[in-house]
Amino acid sequence: MSKVKHWTVATAKAHLSEVIEMALSQGPQVVTRSGVEAVVIVSAGEWKIKTQRKGSLVDFLDASPLRNSDIDTERIKDKPRKIEL
Repeated sequence: MSKVKHWTVATAKAHLSEVIEMALSQGPQVVTRSGVEAVVIVSAGEWKIKTQRKGSLVDFLDASPLRNSDIDTERIKDKPRKIEL
């Protein structure tokens, strides 16, 4: 059961063990600062799932809708500009 609870910074500091336990058992916990959502505390397992790479760059480019669109991607072969240093 996912229950998102909002904590003030002061309350989260005073009850850090409880915040951690609720993040592990009930899902993300939101910490507010001056009434504004500042951070979300999640379990390490959930964080790994959310940040895990989903395929490689090659997979991403292979799945592109522009893959067979005959778009002109030829590079312009100008010579480098001369600049004074």
